[in-house]
Amino acid sequence: MKNIIKIGTLILTLAFFVNCQEDEAEVGDIIIPTNLVITAEIVGVDAENLNGDGSGFVNFTATADNALGYNFQFGDGTSGAVPSGVNTHRYSVVGLNTYTVVVSAVGTGGILTTATIDLDVFSSFDDLEAKESLSGGIGNSKIWYPKLDEAGHLGVGPNLIQDGADDGALNGHWFPQYDSTAAFGKCGSTESDCFCNFTLSFSLSADETLTFNQNNGGQTFFNWASGSAVGQTFGEFQDTCFDFDTSAESTVSLAPTDTDWSQIADPDFPEPRGTVMNFSNGGFMGYYTGVTSYEILEVDNNYLYVRFFDAANPVLAWYQKFTTDLPSPVFNSIYTNLVWEDEFDVNGAPDAANWTYDLGAGGWGNGEEQSYTNASENVIVEDGFLKITAKADGSGYTSARLKSEDLYEFTFGRVEVRAKLPAAQGTWPAIWTLGEDYQTNIWPGCGELDIMEQKGQDKNTVLATAHHPAVSPGAGDSGSTVLTTSTTEFHNYTMEWTPDTIVFLVDDNVYHTVANTPDLPFDSDFFLILNIAMGGSLGGDIDPAFTEDTMEIDYVRVYQ
Repeated sequence: MKNIIKIGTLILTLAFFVNCQEDEAEVGDIIIPTNLVITAEIVGVDAENLNGDGSGFVNFTATADNALGYNFQFGDGTSGAVPSGVNTHRYSVVGLNTYTVVVSAVGTGGILTTATIDLDVFSSFDDLEAKESLSGGIGNSKIWYPKLDEAGHLGVGPNLIQDGADDGALNGHWFPQYDSTAAFGKCGSTESDCFCNFTLSFSLSADETLTFNQNNGGQTFFNWASGSAVGQTFGEFQDTCFDFDTSAESTVSLAPTDTDWSQIADPDFPEPRGTVMNFSNGGFMGYYTGVTSYEILEVDNNYLYVRFFDAANPVLAWYQKFTTDLPSPVFNSIYTNLVWEDEFDVNGAPDAANWTYDLGAGGWGNGEEQSYTNASENVIVEDGFLKITAKADGSGYTSARLKSEDLYEFTFGRVEVRAKLPAAQGTWPAIWTLGEDYQTNIWPGCGELDIMEQKGQDKNTVLATAHHPAVSPGAGDSGSTVLTTSTTEFHNYTMEWTPDTIVFLVDDNVYHTVANTPDLPFDSDFFLILNIAMGGSLGGDIDPAFTEDTMEIDYVRVYQ
């Protein structure tokens, strides 16, 4: 096969213009492109490699008189507009394959002149290790589930071009910078629960052909902009479940990535695998955005992390995580080694090796009304409990705020605090952590993680919040759960803080999850804080009859 192939035969898509052409092939304002020529250079052709070097690259050039641009159909199910007529395309189906390429030259008024070219292209790309991880090996099949128990199992961020356009810096095109779904965040709602109930399976045949099936139980979770695939118009940003048949089996061809991963600002970001899965028969992986190609970022025998694009808005990059273990809402900590604790088993003042104090008044940035002291009437260890007591004091209030600053600071781990909260209206108890660099990296830049807070006007609910520059000042990234016995019984308030995820729990039940993405300030040392505030932005109006109330803490433990 020759390296350069030229096709001169033209097919006019609107034949009635053929007999009306004048010297300039002009009909009113419509000019028909003429003399369309396509050249195709298969990269690496030589005497020993007549169909290319196996890379699958082909350099195309289309020229025509009176053409405003060109549309290419590459013969492998992909197409695109090429205004210049010059394009490099990569064919990825392994082996020697014939492709019929259709090129249309676009004239004024949208009139097209079309030509075709047949190419025999050899591609030798393969990733048998990825195939075996996906399928379990030759002759086997493997089922995959969405990794619902991890924050960010579905997320979205910018592509490389949009990343630079957002703020002039490249700081988010390799992770879901815009939005990440919380653990089990789509489950339990009729609009999105189908996303929690699909499975994928990959199978590998003896000839190393990889096939794919999706069992969606009859419904698919649609990106709101892709409703036209099922004849629907969904509300803006209202992703929803809709009836959709996914029973057709897909053949999965592998291709090398063409993503530019050279401009990642995070040195800890693992190098992507570089393999793209292309699904036949319209196959897709659970969340419908109109695409059939998925780049594998990571894969092993029980974990799969992919990146794909949005057909309706290609500047958006989507991310999905999968696992071979059926996710369960039962929480299993990865941190089991107890590294720091205070059991409060010695009566008197709190252990000075563990705790120091914030002292004084001034509102603390929230309009609070208390003055903090270290007096025994406000803070004492007694009968195996730390007792922080807020008291009325003339026209004001006193309380205590303990902290482990400069005594114990840590990065990542599980914090567990067993506590019973004050019941009085206007009390604002908090168990939280603050970035140790807060004096130079002004809040919220330093980051704040609130393991437990409770509003002064709602003693049946507890809150957990991550404060950082993207959402603060203001409400922060917050979640809440009903806990009607918070002031009458002890409960375990827990935060599991990992490089990837921050999970908040009460009595080992997850109720809020935050994806710990590289742009957040949660990858350096924090210290612990225990306090009761009075009034302020979360405490609200204080009961006029208030005299005193106490938060009792059984223990504070940190695991890594």
